[in-house]
Amino acid sequence: QVQPVESGGGSVQAGGSLTLSCAASGRTFYNYDVGWYRQAPEAPRMDREFVAGIRWGGGTTVAASLKGRFTISRDDAKTAVELHMSNLQSDDGAVYYCNARPRGQSWYRNDYGYWGQGTQVAVSS
Repeated sequence: QVQPVESGGGSVQAGGSLTLSCAASGRTFYNYDVGWYRQAPEAPRMDREFVAGIRWGGGTTVAASLKGRFTISRDDAKTAVELHMSNLQSDDGAVYYCNARPRGQSWYRNDYGYWGQGTQVAVSS
């Protein structure tokens, strides 16, 4: 079982950029798809929103509403996945979670796989 660990959250002004990192504690993301999700303040767990994901084979998906601002990448050793966020806006403020799941599952199932503890992103105007 893999345990994702997020880092890189913080406060940023609107229009700024931030990169979040997700590491596989104690091992690699071998044979896992890895995605980023976010949960707005006060939102219930079931409303955790898909942001971007990268398949074991390298294919990437970014939520349609975030394309052009968010990208996802992975290191060659498959030990870390990064979420690159640019032109951040106030409604991007949320807790961002990393999720590792067995290959091939829909990104839009947010009740599946292994979750990190989350990292907070705050965007000020």
